[in-house]
Amino acid sequence: MRKILVTGGAGFIGSNFVDDCVKRGDRVVVLDLMTYAGHEANLQAARASVELVEGDIADRALVRGLFEKHGFDAVVNFAAESHVDRSISAPAGFVHTNVLGVFSLLDGALAHFDGLGATEKAKFKFVHVSTDEVFGALGESGKFSESTPYAPSSPYSASKAGGDHLARAWFHTYKLPVVVTNCSNNYGPRQFPEKLIPHMINCALSGKALPVYGKGQNVRDWIHVADHCAGVRLALDSGVPGESYCFGGNSERRNLDVVGSICAELDRSSPRADGRSYTEQISFVEDRKGHDWRYAIDDAKAVRELGFKRQYSNFEEGLTQTVRWYLANREWMKAVLGKAH
Repeated sequence: MRKILVTGGAGFIGSNFVDDCVKRGDRVVVLDLMTYAGHEANLQAARASVELVEGDIADRALVRGLFEKHGFDAVVNFAAESHVDRSISAPAGFVHTNVLGVFSLLDGALAHFDGLGATEKAKFKFVHVSTDEVFGALGESGKFSESTPYAPSSPYSASKAGGDHLARAWFHTYKLPVVVTNCSNNYGPRQFPEKLIPHMINCALSGKALPVYGKGQNVRDWIHVADHCAGVRLALDSGVPGESYCFGGNSERRNLDVVGSICAELDRSSPRADGRSYTEQISFVEDRKGHDWRYAIDDAKAVRELGFKRQYSNFEEGLTQTVRWYLANREWMKAVLGKAH
């Protein structure tokens, strides 16, 4: 049995990871600030086996106290402010969580790690979960990899880059066994409806316009949350301290094509009363500031060194599962949106 601190574990990706940990028999403590994006309902399947602590990862006294109480074998940090639009209008919270919060976790982890014996030190791992957005933007070709220089272009990605650099510095300076992961755009069950796919599903079902930035030509690589969580688990179990690993979905799609695929699945699974396609609700809005053109991940290192494999062979397969989950969980959607407002 492994004792794991999962930060941000009541959020989208974190809660999916917690579900997997519980299935494996791990003892899990979730630390989550329970902002608009964190919900106890996300932990419903695992709640009986998980201790949920409501608190800020930037609270150093709280973090140190949790290490002293539980003696964790591992930390997996999903906690982050992650919405680019919010980072543009209110960047301070992103620096607080994504930089100062990471420092607080590293500080607490190091104090704990330094007090361990040799056997326990060999077992300990700190996995810091990051994003491909720290690499900036790609042109029409090429992919990000672990050797791509950082070139963040929004307050969100800059703050995540800052946390990544701190994590690596704690390995190189203090020998804390840190592994950093970078992933492409996630999608799947329990994603807060500010993000593209659940936002479009909610707008479509509510009879609202489907707002697409610019002309919808920006390209993203999409990875299903289950595949991403499987990669993070591999990084936890087999990742080499000081290394970083990229996880992608091998599913590049233009934003407009993603919205079109959502509409096509909704046309099949929940057709409009008037018989017309949801594509008629698509509208185009002014592009956002600093909108990166294209992201794509080369995850060959993770495949080669960790044995990373994707459960979903293509984006459309995962999207079908995702749309049907949201259709079956309309009350969840209403509840989380109600909390946000």
